[in-house]
Amino acid sequence: MKQTLLVTALAIITLPALANSENDIKSGGATTVFDQGRNAFSLPAHNLGILRRDNFFIGNAFFTQPWVSSPASTKARDGLGPLFNTNSCQSCHVKDGRGKPPMGKNEDFLSALIRLSIPATTDAQREMVRKDGAVADPNYGGQIQNRAIQGIKPEAQPRLTYQEIKGSFKDGEAYTLIKPTLSFKDLAYGDLHPELMTSVRVTPAMIGLGLLDAISDEDIIKNSDPDDTDKDGISGRVNKVWDISKQDTVIGRFGWKANQPTISQQVMGAFNGDMGLTSELFQNQNCTSVQSDCAKAPHGGIPEVPKNIMDTVVFYSSTLAVPARRNTKTEAAIKGKQLFTSAGCSSCHTTSFKTGDHSSIPELSQQTIHPYTDLLLHDMGEGLADGRPDFLATGSEWRTPPLWGIGLVETVNAHTRFLHDGRARNLSEAILWHGGEGEQSKQRYTEMSKADRDALITFLETL
Repeated sequence: MKQTLLVTALAIITLPALANSENDIKSGGATTVFDQGRNAFSLPAHNLGILRRDNFFIGNAFFTQPWVSSPASTKARDGLGPLFNTNSCQSCHVKDGRGKPPMGKNEDFLSALIRLSIPATTDAQREMVRKDGAVADPNYGGQIQNRAIQGIKPEAQPRLTYQEIKGSFKDGEAYTLIKPTLSFKDLAYGDLHPELMTSVRVTPAMIGLGLLDAISDEDIIKNSDPDDTDKDGISGRVNKVWDISKQDTVIGRFGWKANQPTISQQVMGAFNGDMGLTSELFQNQNCTSVQSDCAKAPHGGIPEVPKNIMDTVVFYSSTLAVPARRNTKTEAAIKGKQLFTSAGCSSCHTTSFKTGDHSSIPELSQQTIHPYTDLLLHDMGEGLADGRPDFLATGSEWRTPPLWGIGLVETVNAHTRFLHDGRARNLSEAILWHGGEGEQSKQRYTEMSKADRDALITFLETL
């Protein structure tokens, strides 16, 4: 009798989980592509019409090809710098995927960058926070540029070192985490501000951005619970950021701290901050008052990236497809999905949304998607805190990152570095760094048997 009851109970648990696994294979709805290779993050939305794919591939060309300094015969792609981090979008978003931090002590930053800011203490600085999210360092601006065109000195060379932290699961299995420490060498423009706040950021994958853009504000807000009224320990809240085009404060949804409102502003901000290229929304070079040579350097036109070119890059960024889930029917994947839910992971990594009507890309409209994010800010505790506010986000708050495609990062990018600064060397370490609102879920993970921990990771690898 007990055996019959056990079999019945397992059927009740397992069959719905299997059904869910089958239903959400198409993570991006009709935009989903079925590719498991190195180019899995670089394909156009499956339902994108043939005639509209021209803009996708034109945008891809400007995304992947290097920009050059001025003056140059390459008029469509000149104006790089004077200060910059990289000369192409693809250099950071390799294969449109996830970046990683430097590993060796003297290794350069290639697909990671350093945000800078100082505390706002005056009314003028508080107005800067309202419009820019933070107050830039007076000598080095809002981001360290570790490269420069000929005749200009790079700002500095950032370096990371790592401290090992030891721990163990409840069953006694040991693990180690690594905590990064940032330093600078070769500062070219004077001292850093004594109250400087820094944040190391790796580049996130580009997939599914247009689908996230098509989620309505109302659907994002309804998952927020800033006062934790249901007392579940999860108090996600929206970031309110400045939309340059609208000249108004709106909901942020892109970036590690949800500090950008739209894909276009995110893309133009990256062109400006990472490559030193001006555009419709960012019309000034990244030269501070002490960087006189930077201010006098030649430019590639006003703006350096014309609207027609930028529009194709924004279109490309908006229509990169999400790959389908894989290996979802295995016993471990089915069990892992159940454990993901029972551990409370889905409280922040929201499984499903339905997009609204996208005004310019109808293929993104009315899609049932499975991004595993709520696009909200959550306090992740002191362990992950960078101490650097950004608009309303505090120094310990981060936007829930989407998990779709996470199981293909190793295939696409040949590494398994996760979290905002890439400190986690695998998915297990990413979970173990959770604190604050993620503390309970982390504790449940550490208390699982090894078989259950492995099953949870197996589920994540199907995404």
